[in-house]
Amino acid sequence: MRVIAIVLDSVGIGEMPDASEYNDEGSNTLVNTAKAVGGLNLPNLAKMGLGNLDEILGVPKTKAIGAYGVMLEKSPGKDSTTGHWELAGIVLKKPFDLFPNGFPKDLIKEFEKRANRKVIGNKPASGTEIIKELGLEHEKTGALIVYTSADSVFQIAAKEEIIPVQELYRYCEIARQLLDEMGYKVGRVIARPFTGEYPNYIRTPRRHDYSLEPEDETLLDILTQSNIPVYGVGKIYDLYAGRGITESFKTEDNMDGVDKTIQVMKEKKHACMIYANLVDYDMKYGHRNDPQGYAKALEDFDKRLPQIWQTMEQDDFLFITADHGCDPTTPSTDHSREKVPILVCGETLCANVNIGIRESFADFGQTIADIFGVKKLKNGESFKQLILCSKGAKE
Repeated sequence: MRVIAIVLDSVGIGEMPDASEYNDEGSNTLVNTAKAVGGLNLPNLAKMGLGNLDEILGVPKTKAIGAYGVMLEKSPGKDSTTGHWELAGIVLKKPFDLFPNGFPKDLIKEFEKRANRKVIGNKPASGTEIIKELGLEHEKTGALIVYTSADSVFQIAAKEEIIPVQELYRYCEIARQLLDEMGYKVGRVIARPFTGEYPNYIRTPRRHDYSLEPEDETLLDILTQSNIPVYGVGKIYDLYAGRGITESFKTEDNMDGVDKTIQVMKEKKHACMIYANLVDYDMKYGHRNDPQGYAKALEDFDKRLPQIWQTMEQDDFLFITADHGCDPTTPSTDHSREKVPILVCGETLCANVNIGIRESFADFGQTIADIFGVKKLKNGESFKQLILCSKGAKE
């Protein structure tokens, strides 16, 4: 028995009750994207019940092949680390630190000293815009472009021809250690290598995240301690700081992520969790307010779903969910505080089960723990009994 879990990064489905506290009223990544492009063509996600969750133009309501519902986020925040940690059972009490005015001067000064390089930028910015703004200065001086966003991130951009990628990674390790030493609760330090000529710089796929280690036990810890391997695809390894990951498979884009997921499914026939993150929705389209690109990426994934189904074994479970929203139709280029869809299918599941509105993303992790019969997580309610059919069901 295997669980294949795919996180469609930022594919939210409507504002959370507290969205006004985040200036995200009216955000609905799926519904608003569908409206913006005149409808989405997602026949396979529709089969899993996506159209039953909201009025998504082009996605019909159907008798689902498995279970469907939505999940609310209990943790404060709206970023990938918060979302993925809660999926794995951690509900944050204290949110990650944010830096709307840039990082404190004493932090930057100490970072410059340890890195032996000057810093330019130090403000919230779009990654593509700040390298266009400061790329020439960086090329002339070798100074590191440091910036943040609405998320808890310390990002360092450098042109690969000026600062080799391994050197950039070393600077990120310095930043991670320094932030932890100084007591800042920063979700991720992110290496953002780029190349090209001004003003047409492009970011390369050699991004690397240095996450804060999860602050409590996760589903991944429990599974691996129970001798159930966890195979991470995409940035899963980075989001959990490598903890609880048996083996990791880097990806270049969404389709490579699907390829790698299918590859792991074909190779790993034993009991395991295959946990994938498809980041393009967020990184390439949500933050750039590109609903057309967002829609195409959704449709491209939908076309690949039958391949995933065909690779599943009789007692496998497929979970599809998200970690937050990033509505490409709103004026904001930041993440949005949204509910997320949860779709589950497999041959042992009952058809057309509405699991309703779940009170926490942690219900995802608790259900997977229940499926494998391992120790319960500290947070979340399992919906295993709602979705399993006794007839033909397997442990």
